[in-house]
Amino acid sequence: MIIFKHSKDLKSHLKKIKANSVSVGFVPTMGALHAGHLSLMEKSKSETGVTVCSIYVNPVQFNNPDDYKNYPITLDADILLLEKSNCDILFLPDDKEIYPDEASKHQHFDLGYLETVLEGEYRPGHFQGVCMVVNKLLNIVEPTHLFLGQKDFQQSLVIKKLAGYKHKKLKIIIVPTLREQGGLAMSSRNMRLNDEEKKMATNLYKTLSHIKDEFHQANFHDLKKKAVSRLKRLGFIIDYLEMAKAANLEIIDEAPKSKGIILLIAAYLNNVRLIDNLIITK
Repeated sequence: MIIFKHSKDLKSHLKKIKANSVSVGFVPTMGALHAGHLSLMEKSKSETGVTVCSIYVNPVQFNNPDDYKNYPITLDADILLLEKSNCDILFLPDDKEIYPDEASKHQHFDLGYLETVLEGEYRPGHFQGVCMVVNKLLNIVEPTHLFLGQKDFQQSLVIKKLAGYKHKKLKIIIVPTLREQGGLAMSSRNMRLNDEEKKMATNLYKTLSHIKDEFHQANFHDLKKKAVSRLKRLGFIIDYLEMAKAANLEIIDEAPKSKGIILLIAAYLNNVRLIDNLIITK
């Protein structure tokens, strides 16, 4: 694995590779890597000629300073995992490499409805920060394929919209969520949970699974009310629990006859914010 810290060096290296018409897969991360990230790497390795991973904790996408401060940093372990997964290239930029001046932190992207609901509503400015860093990384790597995880479903739709504006030739592949024992969606934030909290956090997936099993026989409003009440009794603070159209995240109360319905949840367990989703119908 070759490690680059400067974009000009990475671009020069990739230019030689692309001259031979080799496809380039890209997996952007904020580090604290786990098996979910490695599944993205594996998918990229199977579909492209060269796989590039980036590790950069993007300060601009954190609307909560404490969340940024507490984000887990495990760089040595991350590098070891990437080497074991046969990653070809790792890009490790610092803040100056991504944001050379203050003006570079204030680009605006027209995301429309997607940044007004769910994560957009509860984390104002978050998706603008995501788009800023992803756009910069895509301009540096210029991949043919981008691999994203389903766990961050709304983010994947936002990045698809960004690509529609700025990177129209890019092929985006969404890889299914990997889960820990009991169903907890793999996430870097899980590192902040102790064993008891991890066991409790499985109730998010259990809740989504129960609603999926029952939504044809019961009213979603009633299922949601009971689910939120139960989770609160268990100690969760709920930001949202919603059913939406998977194509555009239009919030719905009743499942239409059309396919493509998804459940999405965000909740705090102590001070750790967790998100998850479950597709009801494809």
